Amino acid sequence: MKLYKTLIKPFFDRLLATIGFIILFPIFIVVWSILMVSNRGSAFFYQQRPGKNERIFKIIKFKTMNDKTDSNGELLPAQQRLTKTGIFIRKHSLDEIPQLLNVIKGDMSLIGPRPLLTKYLEVYNDFQKQRHLIKPGITGWAQVNGRNAISWEQKFEYDVYYVKHMNFLLDLKILVLTVYKVFKKDGIYNADNDIVPDFTGTKTEN
Repeated sequence: MKLYKTLIKPFFDRLLATIGFIILFPIFIVVWSILMVSNRGSAFFYQQRPGKNERIFKIIKFKTMNDKTDSNGELLPAQQRLTKTGIFIRKHSLDEIPQLLNVIKGDMSLIGPRPLLTKYLEVYNDFQKQRHLIKPGITGWAQVNGRNAISWEQKFEYDVYYVKHMNFLLDLKILVLTVYKVFKKDGIYNADNDIVPDFTGTKTEN
């Protein structure tokens, strides 16, 4: 497992991410062009996220929400800012394509726990913090086992399971299931559960 984790997996991450980005580049340009028009010049969404060992990096995704605010200048709830174009892009998981650049750069892996908001670092318990022992991924064990349809606690259990059992066969299984779910649109996007409440912590240790 150590050889796979430290040498083989990082090599294939960059190799497959590079090949994938080249193959998807025409789609990348089309989506970028559409968002440049619909978002009035803002096609990408950047945000700081914690990576391996809680090191902060900047994630890049296609922007699927507008920046509309209320009368006090505060951003409207996420569900109200999600655009029609954004719904289509999320439904087909096209918003994830730019993250291949994060993988090529070395901030992320193709497969691993999803990188969440930095503010959650303050409320993780010791069990949940284990998700940061490895690089975060574009897809992961939690994503192919329910994504946002499961509770935060279940997600973290899947994440930590992956950290402790990471191997080539498990990665291959996750990759195949991800491709299957994207093409079948099975559990990838649901307007009712894709935007979930913030994680505020778990009272008891796992």
